[in-house]
Amino acid sequence: MKKPTLLGYWRALRDPVFAPSGLRIALCVGSLLFAINHGQALISGNMTRERWFSALLTYCVPYGVNIHGQYSSRCRQQPLTVTRTCEITPY
Repeated sequence: MKKPTLLGYWRALRDPVFAPSGLRIALCVGSLLFAINHGQALISGNMTRERWFSALLTYCVPYGVNIHGQYSSRCRQQPLTVTRTCEITPY
């Protein structure tokens, strides 16, 4: 098993193989969390700039978690090499 790295994770965030699944999860989970956390404020017209920023993070967090899971899984599946790190090849 290769060890995941922070640089590898940052590259994975933009990996075209990981992104479609990450975006689907972000849309589904983010929308559910948005409705729970901000739905009443949206309906009543009380969405402030801070709430909109929080709403954006509501979608970013599930995306990042999904990508992390995919990246970690890829690292576990790759054979161990001398460097012992799991890197995503930039496209």
